[in-house]
Amino acid sequence: MSGPFPVDFLRFGWTDAADVLLVAVLLYQLYKLLRGSVALSVAVGWASLYLLYLVVKALGMELLTTILGEFMSVGVLATIILFQQEIRRFLLTVGQATAFERVRRWRWGSNAAELLAVEPFVEAAKSLSNKYTGALICFSQASDLSAYAESGDCLDAEVSKRLLLSIFNKTSPLHDGAVIVANGRLQAARCILPVSDNPAVPAALGLRHRAAIGLTEITDAVVLVVSEETGQMSLVRRGEVYRGLDAPTLAARLGEWLGVDNRSAGQPVSVATAT
Repeated sequence: MSGPFPVDFLRFGWTDAADVLLVAVLLYQLYKLLRGSVALSVAVGWASLYLLYLVVKALGMELLTTILGEFMSVGVLATIILFQQEIRRFLLTVGQATAFERVRRWRWGSNAAELLAVEPFVEAAKSLSNKYTGALICFSQASDLSAYAESGDCLDAEVSKRLLLSIFNKTSPLHDGAVIVANGRLQAARCILPVSDNPAVPAALGLRHRAAIGLTEITDAVVLVVSEETGQMSLVRRGEVYRGLDAPTLAARLGEWLGVDNRSAGQPVSVATAT
């Protein structure tokens, strides 16, 4: 039978089904990464512009097609520039999901997990919380936080409660900023973190929480936050904030997320998620 399309066009096999399913999963994952951020509006605008280009090209509008075509010719470069953080988060998610990453963690382990004890951080956070003194502590995992550590002052010091209290003392020149923990040591203090621009973050959360969210949106770091206003202890992971933690719950969560055996810390309790 003759027609505008070949007969093969009507065939739909297992390969085609898998192709459609994988594309659907990919689009869904991209939507999850962009959801609640300004980047989603930018992506919708970019897609609308591309659809307009296809329409004017089909209608034969030569001048408008040429103008939009020149704009679309730099589409890949513009996409990388506009969505560099989202692309990094996506690649990080893919990398963490691979079998190689799981084998690497199982075989070689994480230096931070092997050497790090959570008790000094929990005790320091509890003391700072009672004094309504703010704190921001970032625990490095697979992602390299060296670029953020270089924005502060290098310490390379052993972890201790007294040192943490000294750093975050309001009269200390190092208290304004974040402490980065890597390889079981305090790598740097007074570090500058990227602030999240997610409009879904509650207005009640201050700059410390926004900085913690911003870092965990683009890396796999875990961040401990002590609020200067409320004294609440919080943990931030994958862009989600777990607020109002007590000391046993804080220790249990840190032990679980950092891979530290901390069974004596007790079981986690329900906490509020702020994202």
